[in-house]
Amino acid sequence: MIREFKDFIAKGNVMDLAVGIIIGAAFTAIVTSLVQDLINPLIGLFVGGLDFSGLSVGIGDAQFMYGSFITAVINFLIVAFVVFLLVKVVNRIKSVAEKPDDIAPEVQTGPSELDVLIEIRELLRKA
Repeated sequence: MIREFKDFIAKGNVMDLAVGIIIGAAFTAIVTSLVQDLINPLIGLFVGGLDFSGLSVGIGDAQFMYGSFITAVINFLIVAFVVFLLVKVVNRIKSVAEKPDDIAPEVQTGPSELDVLIEIRELLRKA
């Protein structure tokens, strides 16, 4: 059983997943800061500094903080859109990298097909 576990851990997929989770956690901090520190204040300018987080409804002793939920949904939508844009850019870069011929066509070192045909025509006229 220990050998099977070691084989499982040693597989590339598990290591790739671990690296992805670590990078994802670091990236989450960056995107969260982008949303909270840059995008939310910008949105606050347009909506007059409206803050949903304080909205709540009390029923008996229970407080339902629906404003915090609305804020979380808005933050999620912004983060999802930022991630969408980043994935779109990465996919575009990948597609360009996979097709280098579209960017820089091969340099032709010999005569072109047209040059060869003209030379053949001239040789046939002389014959």
